[in-house]
Amino acid sequence: MILSRRSLLAGLAGAGALAGSGALIRSAHAQAFPAREVTLIVPWNAGGSNDIAARILQPLLQQDGMRIIVENMPGATGAIGMRRVASADPDGYTLGMGTSSTLAVIAQGLAPLKNEQFTHLARVSTDPLMLLVAASSPHKTIEDFLAFMGKDRVATIGTPGNNNLNHIFAEMTARAAKASYTNVPYPGGAKVIADLSGGQIDAAVLKPSESLGQIRSGYVRPLGVFANERLAVFPDLPTFKERGFDVFPYGPLVQMAYLVAPAGLPEATRSDLIARLRKAIQSDAFKTFGKDNGFLVDDLTGDALTKEVMQVQTSLNAVASQVFKAAAK
Repeated sequence: MILSRRSLLAGLAGAGALAGSGALIRSAHAQAFPAREVTLIVPWNAGGSNDIAARILQPLLQQDGMRIIVENMPGATGAIGMRRVASADPDGYTLGMGTSSTLAVIAQGLAPLKNEQFTHLARVSTDPLMLLVAASSPHKTIEDFLAFMGKDRVATIGTPGNNNLNHIFAEMTARAAKASYTNVPYPGGAKVIADLSGGQIDAAVLKPSESLGQIRSGYVRPLGVFANERLAVFPDLPTFKERGFDVFPYGPLVQMAYLVAPAGLPEATRSDLIARLRKAIQSDAFKTFGKDNGFLVDDLTGDALTKEVMQVQTSLNAVASQVFKAAAK
């Protein structure tokens, strides 16, 4: 069959139109992030402070057109869940909740992770840590508990994981008491607070945000805060510093949580995610939640967050190695 020149040109024009239409569809599809639900991996048990923060952010992000599925993946002080994030496709549909505790195990070479495996997006919170005992405990002050640690019985202190920031402050508590103790690691703060409430451990190192409900309900009692200043949420709670105990011999340490994606995230998707996350985190609703639960919310995103994470990592490289090297002797 021989086609006329007019038919051939018409066919080519039609094909070109279809190709152009296809290109437009592909372009529109590429710009349609998020076109489906985004999985946020929280590498801790449900009910802990990071999990609670993620679930508060969930409806705030949905209001902005970003549907979030929170998936808990606890284990290895956050390393199991963060490895899942690092190995995911860098398309913006898998995010993770990084923490200083996971940075601490990275510092000691205990997790096959590097900060370069992640795209840093936005900081969620910075949290002070506290020493707590059960409400039934006879210890009413920091000094009471340190004196108890100095006696014949070896005290048990629960922490959400091993070789993390909580564990570091448990070690500092033992140093202040000049005594031995047993660290009891758990896969998350919710498990720690449950056993502390039941009197199965002598004390715990936890954030206000994961113990506030039990404190107010009268199940546990805070003795002191590992910080240089008192907490607004507990203005009568003394710091270790004001009681004369140095828990920062290698420099200040702070527990923080922040959101990441896998490395290699396209710049357009990165910018989109940072804008959406920043809007939710800086909202009045989330800031009020932070104030009511004893954690700080600041405005740190993108490259500035990457710089902060690297600085915290450098501090932990020095602090963790000194603390745990000495503890192992």
